[in-house]
Amino acid sequence: MSSEILAEWIAAANAHDASEFLAYFTEDAVLDDPSVGEVYEGRDRIGEYYQSYFIGYDTRTELVGTEQRGDVLHVEVAFTGSFPGGQTNGIFDLTFSGRQIQHARADLI
Repeated sequence: MSSEILAEWIAAANAHDASEFLAYFTEDAVLDDPSVGEVYEGRDRIGEYYQSYFIGYDTRTELVGTEQRGDVLHVEVAFTGSFPGGQTNGIFDLTFSGRQIQHARADLI
């Protein structure tokens, strides 16, 4: 994934526009987030995750850094929002199909 696409995805997350954010995922994408104890399969379920944890907490995401690890792009981010504590760091380990995310592992650091 190019840094431009990653920047666009983060901007979409921060825009709180679910359809724009979800367009970066394949229809059958999987998002696994151990920090909330759930695996979300497909765009609809990922949309529920996004609604709860990004829109619901007015979460803003800032890119900290990236590292290519084989076919996985490891992304470190800083989150701010109305969740308890108001700020935390996290990661996304992203696997792509073309220009879309096929699998994401999200977690807090």
